[in-house]
Amino acid sequence: MSAVENLTAVIVDDEPLARRGLRLRLEQMPGVEVIAECGNGREALELIPQMNPDVAFVDIQMPGINGLQLVQQMPLQKLPQVVFVTAYDQYAVEAFEVNAVDYVLKPIEEERLQLALTRAREKMATADIAIQREQLLEAVADLTRESPQALEQKLVSGQFAGSAYPDKIAVKDSGKITLVPAREIDWIDAAGDYMCVHALGETHVMRITMKELEQQLDPKLFQRIHRSTIVNLSRVREIRAHINGEYHLVLDNGECLKMSRSYKNKVQHFL
Repeated sequence: MSAVENLTAVIVDDEPLARRGLRLRLEQMPGVEVIAECGNGREALELIPQMNPDVAFVDIQMPGINGLQLVQQMPLQKLPQVVFVTAYDQYAVEAFEVNAVDYVLKPIEEERLQLALTRAREKMATADIAIQREQLLEAVADLTRESPQALEQKLVSGQFAGSAYPDKIAVKDSGKITLVPAREIDWIDAAGDYMCVHALGETHVMRITMKELEQQLDPKLFQRIHRSTIVNLSRVREIRAHINGEYHLVLDNGECLKMSRSYKNKVQHFL
């Protein structure tokens, strides 16, 4: 199947000079029509589904909704080909190439921009948007230093629907996903490469790093009390000093959890 010749494009960047510079370069290239510009991610979320461009040039580092969140929140059927505009390091750039998602690095080089357009045309010719969406999300996961599993859990639980933290944590086990209400979690502890989520008298096991899971939880409600333990602060009954100078947290259900001294002041701040 031959590549698509003519492309319509939207530029998303919070810097007016950057948008103007990219527009001028694109307008000098045959077969490209810039049909709109957006100064932020929220504006792009409204405009892109209306304009339905073939390709969107999206700056990653924007205030509010950044480029990664924009892609994550865009409806599948309205997702155009995405070329990220980034000043990130080489590791991040390589992640996109491995996952067949393109980028242009600031400052933008004309030859690299032309290559990005060629790749966008070739990918449009395949017309398999579902696979391209999956590849894009995998690349976003690499760039954000999150595992694809962690990103999938966020998408399933609705974290990117507008709330900063999901109401439910998606636990995937043997292909089945269980949604655990975040506020019902008592505590979480690490067991090797797995996290044990204790909620409503049950223990759910998920393969995710402590850091990735911690990022899904509201810090006003959940705090780490040990390098391998996170606790729901609303479940804490008391902080108990131990004779050897250590501390323990006692939960409403009677569970006693060891707390590192380095976390004591931070935890007390939220209690």
